[in-house]
Amino acid sequence: MFSPTIRVQRDDFDAAAESRLLTAGCHDIGALVSFVGLCRNEAGTLSALELEHYPGMAEAEMLRIAQLAIDRFSLIGLTAIHRYGRIEAGEQIVLVIAAAPHRQAAFDGANFVMDFLKTSAPFWKKEHGQDGSSGDWVAAKDADDSARDRWIKE
Repeated sequence: MFSPTIRVQRDDFDAAAESRLLTAGCHDIGALVSFVGLCRNEAGTLSALELEHYPGMAEAEMLRIAQLAIDRFSLIGLTAIHRYGRIEAGEQIVLVIAAAPHRQAAFDGANFVMDFLKTSAPFWKKEHGQDGSSGDWVAAKDADDSARDRWIKE
């Protein structure tokens, strides 16, 4: 049994390097699915997001979610990295890489992790406008809850 790589960090990450680390020496992997979430500029109105997290608790929840995905989809490798701090439009926020013997398990594992990260991990986002304004903290979205709930119903 492997231990997933879980990190919460201020610095950017290198998705290709993380994929190489995950697959190094492992010849049972038939599929590797990666997802990189980026900060959008919201049609030119957003300059950055400010991400905060609950230290210790965020990592623990990410590990719990990772273990659920590993068990459910028989993953043989998983990396999840989430950034915090000020993230400019176009910059990377989150990385999920799921490795499995077959592609469907890798796709489902990555989707599962992202759906639960968006709704269960203690991260908060505040918008910063192009005009220099500091907006409100971003509220949870019903669509994110619905995406997560489809895994609970299965």
